[in-house]
Amino acid sequence: METALPIILSIIGLAVGAAVGYVIMNKSTANIISEAHERAKVLVEDAEKEAERIKKERLLEVKDEWFNKKQEYDNHVQAKKQKMQQYEKQLKTREENIEKKVELLNRKEKQLQQLEKDLEKKRQAIDSEYAKAEELVKEQNLRLERITGMSKEDARKFLMENMINDARAAVAQKIKDIRDEAREHAKREAQKIIIQAIQRTASDHSIETTVSVVNLASEDMKGRIIGREGRNIRAFEAATGIDLIIDDTPEAVLISGFDPFRREVAKISLERLMSDGRIHPARIEEIVEKTTKELEEEIRSIGENSLLELGIHGMHSELVRLIGRMKYRSSYGQNLLHHSMEVAYLSGIMAAELGLDPMPAKRAGLLHDIGKCLDKNAEGPHALLGMELARKFNEHPIICNAIGAHHDDIPMESAIAALVQSADSISGARPGARRESLENYIKRLEQLESIATSFEGVTKTFAIQAGREVRVIVEPERVDDLLADNLANEIAARIENELEYPGQIRVTVVRERRSTAYAR
Repeated sequence: METALPIILSIIGLAVGAAVGYVIMNKSTANIISEAHERAKVLVEDAEKEAERIKKERLLEVKDEWFNKKQEYDNHVQAKKQKMQQYEKQLKTREENIEKKVELLNRKEKQLQQLEKDLEKKRQAIDSEYAKAEELVKEQNLRLERITGMSKEDARKFLMENMINDARAAVAQKIKDIRDEAREHAKREAQKIIIQAIQRTASDHSIETTVSVVNLASEDMKGRIIGREGRNIRAFEAATGIDLIIDDTPEAVLISGFDPFRREVAKISLERLMSDGRIHPARIEEIVEKTTKELEEEIRSIGENSLLELGIHGMHSELVRLIGRMKYRSSYGQNLLHHSMEVAYLSGIMAAELGLDPMPAKRAGLLHDIGKCLDKNAEGPHALLGMELARKFNEHPIICNAIGAHHDDIPMESAIAALVQSADSISGARPGARRESLENYIKRLEQLESIATSFEGVTKTFAIQAGREVRVIVEPERVDDLLADNLANEIAARIENELEYPGQIRVTVVRERRSTAYAR
């Protein structure tokens, strides 16, 4: 029993402790739960406040965005309204204009209708007058038949015979004029061919192109040039192929030669001999040979510089040499190289104006007279010789044709040929180009214009194409078409009688009538 009591007491103590601990634990748990409820309540309140704040912010943002969108929409609607108002104004203006045009058209239609009525009345009146005129003509014909004793057929036959006789006479005169003109043209062409042949063979034709003057330092130099028994002058003439003229001209010696190149060689050689002071046959031959070689090199350099100036490339060296040789050739007193360069420039400019490639035109213009540089052993027109030469050195067929056709020796095959021919005529016909002074040129043009102005009915005259054409403006009220034809023939006849000129002059009579009215 004694041992069981402590155990029971222990059990009771444990039970009591457990009960006390349980009570204490329940109280602690209740406190924790209560605190948790309090904190949860606070958190819920805070969350509700934060949610309310966020809600208000979002509402404000939505309101701002809605306001902005509404403002944009209002602006867009306002712009649309303004455009619509502008369109309405434009439509209104157009409607007003259309109404005005319709009104104007209606007035014009009424005017046209009135004009048609007036024209119809006039036509009826004209028909009536025409019928009366026919009756009068018939009556007059009957009277003429009674007076002349000839029927209408006989009178017609008589008039036709007279007209045929007059026409035959006019045709005969025209044929005579054509034959005379052909003979004159043939004569001029023959002279032209002869002149070209003289130029190509470097014949003596003008003191200005065949003689050069070398100034001397003193009269004693003439004796040294002649040499003992004339050996120096004979050696000089034999080496250069020219004539040395030593006369009474003070301090000057004349060099006369047909070939400009040889004459230039002789001039330079003589100047070098006088500067050197050693004048004897051996020295003369040495100086002439050296000068000839230098001039040949200079000729090639001149040809290359000419091509460079025109911007032309890829030409055969022999053609380049002949181009340089043009410097020592002339055509009707005009330097051949300067003439060819001018033709090249003119051809290139006109080709560019027409939308063509200017380089072939320049090339053909530069080479158009290359045939004049050949020696006298070549026979034929210089245009055809130049064409064959260009073809030999592989120039383009168009360029070859332009060279051969610039004097109408062969048909033209391209616009380049026509341009080269025109440029050649312009270069040769301009004032001062070919032995015609500016004063004589202007005087000739003034004479042409004064002759045409002297006829009745002429108001204005213009000499164009370097004096190769005269444009005559006449009064249409005083000169009809038939009189215009007669006037052209009369002016041409008077020019033929009173003036001397190369080639032919074209007379063109212009009769123009202009009717002007103003609509208000």
